[in-house]
Amino acid sequence: MHEWFQTPPGRYLLEWERAQYEQAVADVFGYHAVQLGMADLDALQTNRMPHRWLALDTPGFAATGGALTEIEAQAEASHGGPGANPVAQRPLLRTDFAALPFPAASLDLVVLPHTLELNADPHATLREVERVLVPEGRVVICGLNPASLWGLRQRRAHLCRRLGFGELYLPDAGEFIGYWRLRDWLRLLSFEVESSRFGCYRPAARSEQWLRRFEWMDRAGERWWPIFGAAYFIVAVKRVHGMRLLTPAWKPAKTLASAPVSVANYHQPTLGSTGKRS
Repeated sequence: MHEWFQTPPGRYLLEWERAQYEQAVADVFGYHAVQLGMADLDALQTNRMPHRWLALDTPGFAATGGALTEIEAQAEASHGGPGANPVAQRPLLRTDFAALPFPAASLDLVVLPHTLELNADPHATLREVERVLVPEGRVVICGLNPASLWGLRQRRAHLCRRLGFGELYLPDAGEFIGYWRLRDWLRLLSFEVESSRFGCYRPAARSEQWLRRFEWMDRAGERWWPIFGAAYFIVAVKRVHGMRLLTPAWKPAKTLASAPVSVANYHQPTLGSTGKRS
C-alpha cells in the first residue's frame, strides 16, 4: 500500500481520505486517541486530544529481534524518532492490533485507515477496538469499496492473472471488505453508525491526466450513484445497553412544602343525665 499511495490514483485517494478525516475527527473530544496503521496519512492531525498515538501492526516484532521495516523506520523518523520535529511529533507504538496495549474502556477515539482490509484477522482487530473504547467512544473507518469501478477492474485483473496476463490496479494485499458487510460487523459489536459516505467516483485510470479529465464524475457520482464510490468512510459510536448518562442539574429539583398543618379543636364527649354520650 505504501508504494501504491505514491501513484496518481493513490494520491487522489489519499487526498480525499485526508479531507474526510480532517472533518470527522476535528470535533471529537476526549483525552486519548489512536490511529492504527498507515503511516502515510496523519488521520488525527485536526484532532485536539492531548494524547494521540500512531500504532503500527507488527505482530512479529519480538520474534525478529525488534527489526523495523523501511516503512516503519520512516514512520519512526517522522513521528517520534531522532531528528523529528517536536511540534509535529506523535508517539509511535509497535504492537499487535489483535492485542492492543491499552486497558478496557480507556480510549475516546480510534481511527482505522485501511486497517481492517490489510489485517490478517479483521474480526479480532475490530473486537479489540470495541474493548478499548469508552462507552460513547468513536471509531472512524475508511476502506476500499469492492462494488465500484475500481473494484470491478481489480476483479477483472485477478481473472486475467489466472490466465497468465494482466496487471492488478489496486494493491494485492489483504481482502477488501464490503460496506454492508462491515456495517453488520459493527452492529454485532453494539456499534451504531453515526455517519457514512462514499467518494472517489473517477474511473480506474493510472495517469494523473486522465484522472483530471474525469473530475466531473466526483460531483455526478455523489448525486446519481452514491454507493459506488471507490472508497467508503464510516463513523460509528460504541453504545452500551442499559447505560444512562448523567446530565448536569441546571435547575434545582422541586420539593414539596412542609408547612405545619393546624389541628382542629377536639371536643371531649360527656355523659348526660340519661347515661348517653352527648
